This record gives sequence, structure tokens and C-alpha cells, in this order.
Amino acid sequence: MLHLVLLHPEIPNNTGNIGRTAAALGCRLHIIHPIGFDMDDKARRRAGLDYWHLVDCVEHADWQAFLDSERPRRLWLFTARGQRSLYDASFERGDYLLFGKESSGVDPETAAFVLASFGEEALLRIPQPGTDGLCAPAAAGATPATATTSVRSLNLATAVAIAGYEGYRQISTREPS
Repeated sequence: MLHLVLLHPEIPNNTGNIGRTAAALGCRLHIIHPIGFDMDDKARRRAGLDYWHLVDCVEHADWQAFLDSERPRRLWLFTARGQRSLYDASFERGDYLLFGKESSGVDPETAAFVLASFGEEALLRIPQPGTDGLCAPAAAGATPATATTSVRSLNLATAVAIAGYEGYRQISTREPS
């Protein structure tokens, strides 16, 4: 099983959607406080629909409590500043996929901890071909140069789904069913 880890999520709708993804993948969802909403928030429940009871969700009081209880052997930090594509990583059962909050990602101290503990190869990014100028410009009159600066990052729920399903794909093709 993969572990999806949200550090200080701010938007209940994203967390609800991520919960649905975790349930569909059979992943454990870790939510690290403080968070920007009440876990009983109606928006989180609405986004999770009637699947929330299927979500294997563990809440942690803070980052240190998460580290103390989980003691991750392999942890991957998804960040727009990562130099390595998630498609170059080799995911294994039991890996932890860490995502920061919607407004600013992971704080510098946590990023430094991941770098020191798991190495530079643990800092991953999700390629965005449209922002790299590899795809045709989306808007009339846009050029690759303007397209490059138009999208800073993906929505958190989208990023978690991409990473979670890539991890699942890799693990399921290596292990017999």
C-alpha cells in the first residue's frame, strides 16, 4: 500500500477529492495538522461523497508526530521546485508520497528535512508540458514564453491523483496480482 500524505491542507474540497482517490487506490491517507478547515466540514464531506467511510485516514497532530508514528523508510516530496520527474522515480509498496498545502507547498524546513534524510532524488515534480513550451500554446496569441509563466502548479487533488496512480501503475506491473 502507498501512503498519501497531506501536510497542512487548506481546502476541504481538495481533501475530500483526495480521500476518494485514496479509497479507490487502496492507499492510506495521512493528514498532518494544522489544517485550514474542520475535518467535519460540509465541503470535505460533499467532495468525498459517500466514500469517506472507505478512506483509511490517519490524522497527525504535527509533522514530528507523523515522523514519530510512521517512521517512513522511503518518502517522496512532490514540489514544483523538484528537479526530478516522478516518472523517473521507482515507487515501492509502503512508500510515502508527501504533498504540501495548496497556497505555498511544503515549508522550507520540511523540504530541508526531506533533502537531508532521503536525498535530492526524493524531491519530485510532475512535468507540465504546457508550461515547458512542449505543447501548442493553449490560448490564441500565446507563445511558449508566455505559456511557461501562466501555470505555477497543478491543483493539489490533481497532483495527488497523478502521483498515486503512477505509483500504483509501477507497483502493479512489478507484482503479481
